[in-house]
Amino acid sequence: MEVTDSLNFGHKDRKDIYEYIERHGTVREDEVRRALNFEPAALGAHLTVLRRDGYIRKVGNHVEVAYAPGEAETVELGDLDVTIRMAQNVDLESLVDAIHEVADEGRYIEAETVADLLDHEEVVLRHNEVSSRMVFVATVGDELAGWVHLDLPEAEKLSHTAVLTVGTRPEFRGHGIGSKLLDRGVDWARERGFEKLYNSVPATNEEAIAFLEGHGWETEAVRDGHYKIDGDYVDEVMMAVSLR
Repeated sequence: MEVTDSLNFGHKDRKDIYEYIERHGTVREDEVRRALNFEPAALGAHLTVLRRDGYIRKVGNHVEVAYAPGEAETVELGDLDVTIRMAQNVDLESLVDAIHEVADEGRYIEAETVADLLDHEEVVLRHNEVSSRMVFVATVGDELAGWVHLDLPEAEKLSHTAVLTVGTRPEFRGHGIGSKLLDRGVDWARERGFEKLYNSVPATNEEAIAFLEGHGWETEAVRDGHYKIDGDYVDEVMMAVSLR
């Protein structure tokens, strides 16, 4: 199922089932049945149709929103073996911790918003009629080293654009992990027909600005004194990259 596909379930019960799964992330089939008071046979029939139509996928005894996961990629970056893959709900706690760790440096306000949203909703991937999101993570062994997050609006007039945030935990910087994550997010968006990506950072985050510029991003606008960081007013640098 493409992210930009309209949601058309053809049956109210299937819509209710999908919305429950979308709100709760990866859930057991029996949890869905109890929560929505379905007979096992009826639920099974609706889940079969939702899987056939590409709205959900089955993982063991669980079901989840059916973003095509793509292949996990393991690369050698210096002395590290780094795996880049689509995030899963099992990553939620370590993902939120990693984003907060970067945001707490005080130089990436957009990342702080992403972390708070994930923590509040307790779901990694979303796809509904208002907005959707995709998240990829980089892992080194059992540790989550970084992430790239794509906020994907469903509104027709904005559906060709997305907001991207990307970050690497301090102890994993200097190996090229951020570049790999950024490339994965940009490639994923381009393959699905997105035309432009945006990212905003404080003007004091010169490293992030230089990083994005080095990957072809440009400054589109500057909002004077948009942030207040440690009592000081800081400009917001609004950056973008065209995928056309």
